[in-house]
Amino acid sequence: MARNPALPPPELLRLAGAGVLDRWELTAREVWDDASFDVLAGHPDPEIREALAQCPGATGEQRARLVGDLSIRVLHAVLEGPPSRWSGRLPDWAYRRLAAHPEPVVRDMLTLLPGVPREIVALLTRDPQPGIAAAARALLSPVPAGPETLGREQAAAFAADPAPWNRARAAADPDLPAACVPALAADESPQVRLALSMRRGLSEAERAAIDHPMPESTPILDWVLAAGPAELRDCALSGHAGLRRSAACHPELPAGLIAALAADDDPAVRLLLCEHQADLPGELLVRVLLAGGGDDLLRHPAFSGTGLAALASSEDPRARALARRDPAAPASLIERLSHDADVSVRTAVAGDGRLPVPRLLQLFDDPPTTGAASANPLLPRPVMDRILATGHRT
Repeated sequence: MARNPALPPPELLRLAGAGVLDRWELTAREVWDDASFDVLAGHPDPEIREALAQCPGATGEQRARLVGDLSIRVLHAVLEGPPSRWSGRLPDWAYRRLAAHPEPVVRDMLTLLPGVPREIVALLTRDPQPGIAAAARALLSPVPAGPETLGREQAAAFAADPAPWNRARAAADPDLPAACVPALAADESPQVRLALSMRRGLSEAERAAIDHPMPESTPILDWVLAAGPAELRDCALSGHAGLRRSAACHPELPAGLIAALAADDDPAVRLLLCEHQADLPGELLVRVLLAGGGDDLLRHPAFSGTGLAALASSEDPRARALARRDPAAPASLIERLSHDADVSVRTAVAGDGRLPVPRLLQLFDDPPTTGAASANPLLPRPVMDRILATGHRT
């Protein structure tokens, strides 16, 4: 019920006051109207306000209304934001207000948490607290590509270390002497050979000559993220999937390379591209979602839902569940999906406002879909009142 957009704000506040709402129920709500958000933004329990500050379904403007909160935990949650990468960002005025906060610990958060606009960090370089000003200046200073280097002597020592994780660190270190490379290329540890194969400065032939594994996930390489246009192109078109995965995360990846990586045969490349790039073909997002990509991609700016109704006849239940995301899907299709043999599909459509009310009530009475149906805005008010009064569906 807490996720039902038709629940009146006073009733939502009453549920919160009764202690029956947990953090998950709040963060799972897909859409927040201003009245419902504001009524909980004034709730006396800071845990409720903290959860509200990290709701992926709330807009950045809504979450920014909590910047005057008296709880440091709530302000931290506001700055940290929702776990969804594609939730709306805070407006600049919210950052400016926090940059002028009287508590140094709040201003310090702005130098520690991601997403703070560069101009706000610049304001903090004049902060009266020397530590905050120094941290802000460090953020604005050019950061060298790659991790902290070991130095030539220590890199050589690590290359001969018995521990494979130290040899792997040496293999990736830019200060590694060239004389150490042949031994590491034949190292008994796959971890070491993989690290060496992804080091900067190798030719494609040199990378291919290293017998390295290709696990499902590889580290995102700092030197690739900092690469200029020519080097970035080489990485995006490399035969080494580890380099292409890192290139997919580059903050300035051009359209041509996005198109190339969208057609990549490595699933991790396509997933990372969807997680880090805003300007993508919608078809790629659907493919990645159906391959197991997280539901956070449903909030991706390139996800429109247009044409997804065609998936209703798929043999894959995940595809059939996705069909209801099509804004043009007719009510008849939604009802048909509500009778699907797979409970995950029935659950997916139980909260859809296009369901005929009689079918909605049937789903509400069926325990596996009761919860999802409770969030449907067409749930009749007498049923809502009964739930609010008793906590039960009957």
